[in-house]
Amino acid sequence: MQNKIKEIRESQNITQEELSKKANVSRTIISFLETERRLVTTNVVMFKISNALGKKVSEVFNIDNKENF
Repeated sequence: MQNKIKEIRESQNITQEELSKKANVSRTIISFLETERRLVTTNVVMFKISNALGKKVSEVFNIDNKENF
């Protein structure tokens, strides 16, 4: 799943570990999503990461149906 996690995270000067704690998501998941080694994730994880970055899901993740996000 294409996303802008790394770009946004780095622009906010936070580490993967800091984002992990803020989003309550494992650092491994964040790493896998950033490197696109993990192509599928749950809506809950997308919301947690987006919220921790202060963004809408559609601003962080490239999703087909952006109406609900």
